[in-house]
Amino acid sequence: MERPVVTVAALILNSKGEALFVKSHKWGDKLTVPGGKVEHGEKLEKALKREMKEETGLSIKGIKFVNVQEAISPTKYYKDKHFIFLDFICKATSTKVKLDKKELHYYEWIKPKKALKLNLDRFTRKLVKDYLRKIK
Repeated sequence: MERPVVTVAALILNSKGEALFVKSHKWGDKLTVPGGKVEHGEKLEKALKREMKEETGLSIKGIKFVNVQEAISPTKYYKDKHFIFLDFICKATSTKVKLDKKELHYYEWIKPKKALKLNLDRFTRKLVKDYLRKIK
């Protein structure tokens, strides 16, 4: 029996208060945030740092937990999966993004409030809203 996939993702902020948004063919080309699977035996913070480095080339710091979300067979995902999303915010140590080109094919730094007006996937939209509520 296949189990839920535990993933980590982050709203990565730069020094201007902009967040890194990306596009992946896996999510129907909607704007999302970088993230990926937690490996067996891997601590969450280590998984987050690894995934951010692999997908964006960025090192991160100042990691803070934001929320947990669940997606069972999300319609925009290219496969039938059950996900547990653990969402964080963090700061980029530089803004030199180098996409892996396997998972992600587009990026843009956008102010989180402005991003809410764009074509975000629903899980990213919730992450951004929860982040904006917490910083008020």
